[in-house]
Amino acid sequence: MIAQNREKLGLIFFPAYDWAISDTHPEREERLLYTHDQLREEGIFDCPGLKEYRPMVAEPEDVLRVHICPNGVEAVAALPHLISAGGAIKAGLLWAKKETEKAFALVRPPGHHATLVVHGGRGFCNINNEAIMIERLRHESRDWAKPIRKVAIVDTDCHHGDGTQDIYWHDPETLFISLHQDGRTLYPGSGAYEEMGGPKAWGSTINVPLPPETGDEGFLSAVKLIVRPVLDDFKPDLIVNSAGQDNHFTDPITNMKLTAKGYAEMSTLIDPDVAVLEGGYAIQGALPYTNLAIILAMAGLDWTKVKEPQPKHGFPTTKKETLDYVKRLAETIHQRRKNPIPVQSGSVLRQGWWERSRRIFYDTHAVTRDKEKEWPSYINEERQEFLRDCPDCPGLLVVDTSSSVPKGGERRRFVKFPREACPKCRERADAIQNGASL
Repeated sequence: MIAQNREKLGLIFFPAYDWAISDTHPEREERLLYTHDQLREEGIFDCPGLKEYRPMVAEPEDVLRVHICPNGVEAVAALPHLISAGGAIKAGLLWAKKETEKAFALVRPPGHHATLVVHGGRGFCNINNEAIMIERLRHESRDWAKPIRKVAIVDTDCHHGDGTQDIYWHDPETLFISLHQDGRTLYPGSGAYEEMGGPKAWGSTINVPLPPETGDEGFLSAVKLIVRPVLDDFKPDLIVNSAGQDNHFTDPITNMKLTAKGYAEMSTLIDPDVAVLEGGYAIQGALPYTNLAIILAMAGLDWTKVKEPQPKHGFPTTKKETLDYVKRLAETIHQRRKNPIPVQSGSVLRQGWWERSRRIFYDTHAVTRDKEKEWPSYINEERQEFLRDCPDCPGLLVVDTSSSVPKGGERRRFVKFPREACPKCRERADAIQNGASL
């Protein structure tokens, strides 16, 4: 029974006025200002059960629970990044502490391209807002009667959430599902259906690459045939939606055909506990309407009467061949998920350690409004991962990383514990941190 003073939906806004990639870049503060104006015009904040909250500020320790920052948190995260992540944390805590049934953090800068190691910015992202929120909730809930353990992240941004995938690649208790435009046609070029998680977490990553011009019918079919069955099987304690809205048919940097109502119905089917805004760059033509539709859906209100500007030739549809492709893809994904093939995880087993090499490009150059401080960009990272093939826990992860950043980019070694590390992995970690070899 919901307490009478519990809100249906908590909304957190943070437009980040003092942060920009450039003054004319599509990822700018107007993304949220038009949305906020639209919501006030529609009277959303007067609806019973909806309440707006202020964001928190994430602490460096929140960032370091998730990321390896070779040059320190301050080298890659300005105050706006910490407030954006703090907005996600606030949304998570509202839900976790039962102050709201659901919560939606409408924040920027976005975060789902930020990987396990952070040398700079990638795809407009510096730190991963959703992962930081999830690990804060897991940390705080350790002493609760029912700790938060199993978490599902459903990423509906048009671009593959490669950063979130990278962070949770070896984590069997975090299910990551990404619906996105096929990486062969769009940044960051990853997210093939064959990418299904590390050798100890096979099936915890599910990628649903969709052809360009997929519309409402295609996305809804993918959710019904792939996303919902996997979620129902996984039975998470928490469902998080990385709510990117650049699948909209008016978005200037993508090629998909979703409508605002399509977003609302997709949100209804996924039924997230917490949503965090990611991309979406049709600042006037889409975001005010897609955000409104998602908010109504999450609040359990009627979203069917949302009216967005209609295109000249009518709303787009999905091609039959795309719908047929989604059906075939669903069969393939379910079959592969039930048949773990560790050697196909991209890792090689050598002397008790799974090894994986990565090369990662950092492409985003961001500055504060006063232009006094710049964060690294156009960096190449060389990374090697070693995952202990442990029979008693998900395994100790050792990461060797170096980058082309002008200062402090030399090769360094870091150790990451699984949340439920066994005594042998802890003992091995201590030895490695004290200079022992693998």
